[in-house]
Amino acid sequence: MDLNRWRVVAVACVGVLGGGCSEQAAREAGRRAKTAEAPTAAASAPVAAGESPLPVAKSEEPAGKLVPAQEAYEEIVDNDFAQVAREPLSTFSIDVDTASYANVRRFLEQNTLPPKDAVRIEELLNYFQYEDPAPKGDEPFAVHAEVAGCPWNPEHRLARIGITGRKIEAGRRPMSNLVFLIDVSGSMSEPNKLPLLVGSLKLLVDQLGENDRVAIVVYAGASGLVLPSTTCDKKAEIIASLESLRAGGSTNGGAGLQLAYDTAIQHFIKGGANRVILATDGDFNVGVTGHDELTRLIEAKAKSGVFLSVFGFGMGNLKDGTLERLADKGNGHYGYIDSPREARKVFVEELGATLVTIAKDVKIQVEFNPSKVGAYRLIGYENRLLQAQDFSDDKKDAGEIGAGHHVTALYELIPPGKDVGYAKVDALEFQKPAEEVEPRPESLIVKLRYKAPDGDASKLIKGGVLDAGTPFTSASRDLQFASAVAGFGMLLRDSPHKGDLTFAAVVEIAGSAVGNDPGGYRTEFLGLVNKAKSLGR
Repeated sequence: MDLNRWRVVAVACVGVLGGGCSEQAAREAGRRAKTAEAPTAAASAPVAAGESPLPVAKSEEPAGKLVPAQEAYEEIVDNDFAQVAREPLSTFSIDVDTASYANVRRFLEQNTLPPKDAVRIEELLNYFQYEDPAPKGDEPFAVHAEVAGCPWNPEHRLARIGITGRKIEAGRRPMSNLVFLIDVSGSMSEPNKLPLLVGSLKLLVDQLGENDRVAIVVYAGASGLVLPSTTCDKKAEIIASLESLRAGGSTNGGAGLQLAYDTAIQHFIKGGANRVILATDGDFNVGVTGHDELTRLIEAKAKSGVFLSVFGFGMGNLKDGTLERLADKGNGHYGYIDSPREARKVFVEELGATLVTIAKDVKIQVEFNPSKVGAYRLIGYENRLLQAQDFSDDKKDAGEIGAGHHVTALYELIPPGKDVGYAKVDALEFQKPAEEVEPRPESLIVKLRYKAPDGDASKLIKGGVLDAGTPFTSASRDLQFASAVAGFGMLLRDSPHKGDLTFAAVVEIAGSAVGNDPGGYRTEFLGLVNKAKSLGR
């Protein structure tokens, strides 16, 4: 993809995955799980067979009251600025997870600010649809890039990279071979767990065609096949099996994963959407429980061509870090279902993205021009950073893009000669002086590698990005809204890079950039920012 095929504009603000420098990679290696208090709903008995589980019972706890409980999150250390003279390449794996946004919403609707490590800015950014152009020809996605002013630091610039995945119409969706892997352990007995889970999967079943297949595997103290792989001309049988589920016992997640993958492989559809859909609160406490053991199991099964989607439910016991890790290693994505409305978004409005993978092992590498950019900082994607050499290594696993997915990434840029706020390095002795290098007009070059869903060799596309000096007020509506979302995340995280940004400023920026808002999700965002403003950090 050459420069002329990129839609290059002077605008700013997008969130992409990290910059593969060694210092950032070291931070990633040092992440650790930590716990945080979270609001929880009162426990209730499981829904009886035949009752509709979608209406979620309200907690008996008054709004704002915290019930002591343990939710596990991976520690996130905000990406710092990297000097282009020292680290000209930023490399990362793409991410289409959206769990963090729905989880943040859940906290705010409980009148509680989320733990800082529950806020993954890239997942906030990727929750929304943007107006970037659709792909043309046979390419699975289109890439758009722009640079503009930075709203929280007027001396800086913002670069936005947007990747738009090709949509697949319902009538053209490949046949699906799905295995629902459902946690029915005792921790799932609350109304916002198993009842909401069952109602969500019923919505999904309603969207499937008669030739699609569904199997149901459950796990608690032991695992079992509740429903063998069944074609969807028997939807009543599938739904009855879902409605018969009851919660109780401890959680042997590893055995359930093994059985679910075996079932999916047994009914594998060549060229189809073969996927295990894991629905749980993530509390694995019996059997294969170690992170390394679960990771090895998932990585081995991913080679079969069966992809994994992970959906978290409930509060007070959510093992967010475990679920995110499983989805990453299983060639899939991680979502969080906090309400029937979110279930409809995931399993109805965005069904193609949920079920159909259009590209796998997608990596991004950005090279910065030292004559145009002095330092850069990737906003978010801290746990997606790669080493520079990983970009060309087809053995290195990376993220997947589903049909219709949109990936957004933002870099904050410091022009050359500006104070970067940290110790400068001496000029490198063996680098060519600037006058000996052919001048280039681009501020950065974006390169992407990806594989076909059933392929082993990656394809490369790349394009340069110009900065025409566009002010933030003239930036695209997408860039402005994405910058507001990123700013919201930085405020919730109390990021050291938030500058003079306030919640009120975020509302002002986002309010003028709502634009076309199908589903009302951008408008809802404004309400969440106002709620966070009232709570204060």
